[in-house]
Amino acid sequence: MIFGKIDYINMLPFHVFLKKSPLPNSFKQSIAYKKSYPAKLNEGLKKRRIHAAYISSIASVHKSLRTINSGIAAKKAVKSVIIKKGVYAKDPHSATSNALAKVLGIEGKVTIGDNALKLYLENPNEYIDMGAAWYEKERLPFVFARLSVNKRYSFFKKTADKFKKQKIFIPQYILEDYAQKRGILGNDIKEYLKLLSYDIDAKAQAGLNRFLRAVRLLKL
Repeated sequence: MIFGKIDYINMLPFHVFLKKSPLPNSFKQSIAYKKSYPAKLNEGLKKRRIHAAYISSIASVHKSLRTINSGIAAKKAVKSVIIKKGVYAKDPHSATSNALAKVLGIEGKVTIGDNALKLYLENPNEYIDMGAAWYEKERLPFVFARLSVNKRYSFFKKTADKFKKQKIFIPQYILEDYAQKRGILGNDIKEYLKLLSYDIDAKAQAGLNRFLRAVRLLKL
């Protein structure tokens, strides 16, 4: 089994959870090897190069995939999915965020991930937080990614269910490592992670359904 890893801070709690879980070493090694950005994982999952991953919500509806009620959801603000008005440009790393900009009717430069988080923390007034913009419009959470699988559904669902039930403590040495590599203060990382939920509950599911319906209507 091969799990594709989104190499962003937003998945740090899940990977700390996996690191501590009694899973086969070969499985854990595959996660370290198969890491990339969301759009690349979308392709890998559809072509069965990997067997499970948290992928863009808009790609998770592919007929070859089964989805699990775990994802990356922003309750309101998100800080790591932003848009700068003025020069229009898609972010090649995320199909969902590009579609969200269209659904919200906001034109500008879309940026996601750790680089977006760093930019937003440095100059919040220069960017629109797309999670906050969605919540202001719909009063629902936004699901940016959803756990999707093409093999061993029961195994991955059981793993995700355990993850959602646990409160994950991130060791200081891991936090410091991420802070140094990403150029973001450890306290800012901890505050950022408080904005996220990994459980697609009823409200998050309603937000996801509304977004996917808007995507279909706009034929994106």
